[in-house]
Amino acid sequence: MIILPAIDILDGKCVRLKQGEYGTASKVAESPIDTAKYFKDCGAEYIHMVDLDGAKEGRRVNSKIFIDVANNIDIPVELGGGIRDMETIDYYIENGISRVILGSVALTNKELVIEAVEKYRDKIAVGIDAKDRKVKTSGWLVENEVDFVELSLKMTEIGVSNIIYTNINLDGMLSGVNTEHYKELKQAVNVDITASGGVRDIDDIKRLKELDIYGVICGKAIYSGTLDLKQAILEVKK
Repeated sequence: MIILPAIDILDGKCVRLKQGEYGTASKVAESPIDTAKYFKDCGAEYIHMVDLDGAKEGRRVNSKIFIDVANNIDIPVELGGGIRDMETIDYYIENGISRVILGSVALTNKELVIEAVEKYRDKIAVGIDAKDRKVKTSGWLVENEVDFVELSLKMTEIGVSNIIYTNINLDGMLSGVNTEHYKELKQAVNVDITASGGVRDIDDIKRLKELDIYGVICGKAIYSGTLDLKQAILEVKK
């Protein structure tokens, strides 16, 4: 398992949200590049980034920030938020982003996901974000009557090899992860699974490691100090 420290961008600033509510945004760092370099120095092998403005508006918004980060650190960067067409996917991959995360389009435009996976294979991940098991899209502003496991199965059937599942109920709350959801997902699909939402401390990392999933995204726990990134990375390498 790998740890993917998160950098979320809203209005050009590094922020964290609670349960995806934009009104709860709080600034957590000054410089995205310096933050990414710090994460790399701690031993991170991958950086997770999100364009929160892009997710809400359905288009590229803070792209310069993400490209600058990708081109200034020598570890890969994955990016999600507002990526709704092949032009944007091409743009990011051609400019240094290692993995593009498709979110809303997994539900609204399956044909795009198929095209992207055929072209870029494991450079494409699908982010599935759910509240009370139901998938939410468009920056978590639109709720759908689709279960997260059901959508995950559909995505793996069309060739997606990496599912990032976020439990919105827990995201940014430092309340601990819902390991039952990841156990259920692990049993349902045979692809890389990344956990996101609710990580508080090293005990959460240990619990997720026991599930033998691909990765875990850590954001607020790192910024708030309840999780030591270096310690977490050492734990998953044991």
